[in-house]
Amino acid sequence: MAKKRRKLNKDFERKIYSSKKNVELVLAKIYDIDDEEIQKEYMSAFNKVVYLYEELKEDYEKQGFSDNSEELLASYKKAFSLFESEFEI
Repeated sequence: MAKKRRKLNKDFERKIYSSKKNVELVLAKIYDIDDEEIQKEYMSAFNKVVYLYEELKEDYEKQGFSDNSEELLASYKKAFSLFESEFEI
């Protein structure tokens, strides 16, 4: 049986790329924190955002654009916004 091709979406790829840059920027800011305890607290809180970004990226790489893609992006954005509102970085 022939393998089904992934459906691609350039606009969605830009959103994933933008999400990647946001995650990298926040991680860089967290790594710049001198106080180790505060750094650990921020990393602990940000791990959920990183996990959701990785899940979003992996789903798109394996499945392509699907009904689940927008839900994963919305979950990531919600977690990122929550982190930003709770932690000043």
